[in-house]
Formats: sequence, C-alpha cells, structure tokens
Amino acid sequence: MSGISRRETGSPDSGTETTVAIIGAGPAGLTAGYLLAKNGVATTILEADPVYVGGISRTARYKGFHFDIGGHRFFSKSKTVEDFWNEILPDDMLERPRSSRIFYRKKFFSYPLRPFEALIKLGPFCSLLCLLSWLKARLFPVPNPRNFADWVSNQFGRRLFEIFFKSYTEKVWGMSCREISSDWATQRIKGLSLGSAIRHALLPRRDRAQMIKTLIHSFRYPRKGPGMMWETTAARLQSLGGEIRMGCRVTQCEYDDGAETWRVRFRDAAGVNQEITAEHVISSAPLRELVRGLSPPVRPRVLQAAEQLKYRDFLTVMLIVRGRDAFADNWIYIHDPEVKLGRVQNFRSWSPEMVPDPDKACYGLEYFCFEHDGLWESSNLDLIELGKRELEQIGLAQASEVIDGCVVRQKKAYPVYDDDYARNVATIRAELEERYPNLHLVGRNGMHKYNNQDHAMMTAMLCVENILAGEKLYDLWQVNGDAEYHETHTETVADGAALRLVPMRVSPAAQLTG
Repeated sequence: MSGISRRETGSPDSGTETTVAIIGAGPAGLTAGYLLAKNGVATTILEADPVYVGGISRTARYKGFHFDIGGHRFFSKSKTVEDFWNEILPDDMLERPRSSRIFYRKKFFSYPLRPFEALIKLGPFCSLLCLLSWLKARLFPVPNPRNFADWVSNQFGRRLFEIFFKSYTEKVWGMSCREISSDWATQRIKGLSLGSAIRHALLPRRDRAQMIKTLIHSFRYPRKGPGMMWETTAARLQSLGGEIRMGCRVTQCEYDDGAETWRVRFRDAAGVNQEITAEHVISSAPLRELVRGLSPPVRPRVLQAAEQLKYRDFLTVMLIVRGRDAFADNWIYIHDPEVKLGRVQNFRSWSPEMVPDPDKACYGLEYFCFEHDGLWESSNLDLIELGKRELEQIGLAQASEVIDGCVVRQKKAYPVYDDDYARNVATIRAELEERYPNLHLVGRNGMHKYNNQDHAMMTAMLCVENILAGEKLYDLWQVNGDAEYHETHTETVADGAALRLVPMRVSPAAQLTG
C-alpha cells in the first residue's frame, strides 16, 4: 500500500495528490470522506440515492415532517466517535430520555423489562407460571445452549422467552428462534437476565460507561434527526474540497495492476456512464454487489460465496395522526403475533422538532420483510391502509384519525446470517486481500457485519488511518460491537477474522443436540 503526501487544504500543488473513491454516503462513507478531506486527500463519494445522504441513518421528510428510518440513538463507548459527533454538531445534539415498551396481549410492558411490573400485568396465575419457569431454568438450564431460544430461556425462563422475545425476533429476522445462534443473544442481550434486571431495579444506577448497553437511560440525538449529522458532515466535506456525487450507481471497479490504480465506473443521475480513477477505493456498498462488479473478476468459488449472501429488508409506513401523541416512547416493540407490525416509532419523542404541528402526531410503523415478497410488493396505498388498521388494532389510534401518510422502503437493512455466512465472508475477504490492493471494506453492508452506526464509523476511522500511514496499522475486522478495536480477539472464524456476534443459523446437528 503506497503512502499519501498530506497537503494543505486548498493547496493542491503542495504535494503528490492521492485520490480516494468512496462508494456510499452512509455513516461509514461520510466519516471516511470527511477525515480524508481534513487531511488534504482528494476524495470523491459516489452515492446511489439521488436526494439523501446518511444511508439507513438518514432523515426522510414529508410535508414538513421529519422521520428516522429505523431509529438511531447516538450512544457510544468510543470517545473517538463521541468526539466526532461533537465536532460536527457541537450545538445541535439533544439529550433524550430512552423510553420504550413492549406491546403484548393488549398491554404495554416497560423495556428493558421491569420484573415486578411485568409480573403484575401478566396476572397472578401467569406470573406464577413465569416464576416457576424461571426457577426451573435456573435449576435445570439447557447445557451449552446453541440457539437463541435456549439461551434466552436459560436467562428468563421458557414462558418469559415466549412472551417477550420469540415473536418480535422472528418478525425481524424471518426465521425461527431455534434456528438463530445463541451467539447473537450473548451480544445483543449481553449481561442481562431476570436476576440482573431485578438487581438493576433495586440498586442505584452505575456509571454510564459501565452500564449494560441494553439498560442505558438516555442518549443523544440531533434535533432534526440523524440525517442532520450526516448532511452537516457532507457539507463540511465539500467545503474542504471533497466531492459527493448523488444519484450515481457504481457498476464496476476495475483494478489496473500495471498502473496500481482503480477505475470506478458508474451511471450518473442522468443515466450517463462515467468513470473516475483513484488509488484507493473504500466501499460501504453491499458486499455481494461489490464482488459482482470487480474486474478482473473474482474466482468462481468466490463469486458463488458472494451470491449466497442474503439481506433482510424493511419498510416504514409513516402516518400523520390527528390529535396529541398517544404515547411518549421513542418506540414500542410489537410482540403480538396477530399483527404484521414489528415496531412503532413516535418521532416527536426522538426530537420535538421532528413534528412541526403540536396538534398532530407522527408515527413510523416498521415492517420487516424480504425484497420482492408480498409485503414489499404491496402498493403504498395498501400499506398505509394496513398501517391504519394495525395501529387501531393495538389501540394507539383510530384509523379515522389518520389524515396522511407515506411509505419508505429500505433495501438491505440487515445482513442475514445463515449457516455458511461466516465461511462465505472469509472466502471473499481472502480473495480481496490477495488480488485487489487498496480496496477497503467498511460499514455494515460493506463488511456484511451487523453493527450500529458508531461501529461503522470506527471501521471508517481506522481505514483512514491505514491510508494516511501507507500501511496496514489496523485490521478493520477486529473492530468489535462496541466500536472498539482489539489487537487480539477470541471470536474468530476459520481464517482468524473476528466477526461480530450476530444472528446466525445453527447447524441441523446443533439443533438436534441442543
């Protein structure tokens, strides 16, 4: 990897200019672009969306209403990430209370669970069964639990698992909880059990940095939504000389071994085929699509591995409702299996500035699906009608109170982790590192790793350090789920690459023995 001569911003002739092409203007791509531009590196970002930057962390707008695609709390254990947010939006970050609940059997339960409240609302008979189920799990736990169902049941008991975990998890991932690896539970519900929840309710709060991440009580949030962070980052990047081209879909990345440069070909917003040349390519594009467009082409077995990568999609039905907010939560998890709805956001609870009319509420109804399935292919009108019916069914509003709405479809929101996911990623990674110099993978889809935006940002930050140093100082695959970097890591796959614990299908043999 060749080094970069840093030049003073605005003085392009003060050193050898090295160019970097970045695919995608999400949190990872924009973080990398901004930091490179600050160091005087000529940078061009190609973004497929014609309007929004920020990727899934963008803020969409409809008739003056702002809404968050998926809900994005700004909370990180990484001071570097927090410092970045403070630099970009020093005066526009709100401290917001974390408030969320679970809807089940026409009742709302606090989340994280408050054991006493939950048991009271479930009723004495059901509560007794839940406590007995928990005691049984403590006395006779499933040894070496391999799947999500067994792991959570060990922590909470089988009955509480079925009430508060099973339905929602299966809605999100489109697979049975018995098919999901227990590894994902240890990451996402790390340190939490019925016992720890009770202790947390009775004992004073601990220091913010030491808290179980599931139990954080507040978070920061841009007053105009997460897109405000990334739109401001984009504007600063451009003021430093970086370039962002919107509506540009990359079609091919060709590496010229003789010249040691990349030709990145793309179709611009007008449909015209164009190309740029760069020494480095940073990609946050879906890994499957990147591999398809590499030239020289990857080996057949690597292409086959890429074609086996899958993604989970979702759509948001945004509804404007007459009247004041029916609930103050940031979001409500819908565990009722009788509705397709997975989660409801109240955008005013994220920030009062998201909803311009005090006499109207604005809710985001989230439906998890696969691209091209029946739900995804439904018309916007049908989806809005579905949202109105289900909003009434769970008791948050009358369908007649909904006065307007729109639909946003989000492709490839979550990488899917089937039996061969880790092996396929390892196969692809080995090929790319061997044959395509100066190609850097960052972010959730770029690395096919489930992560939050602070984790995606950290991969970009370390990528920039590598480029500026002209050598591989950091292995980006060693960034863990808390946006931290470890020189050593125990969670490895066959080739030694650390992969964040994510929902993986357990093998049939493990299901039988688990």
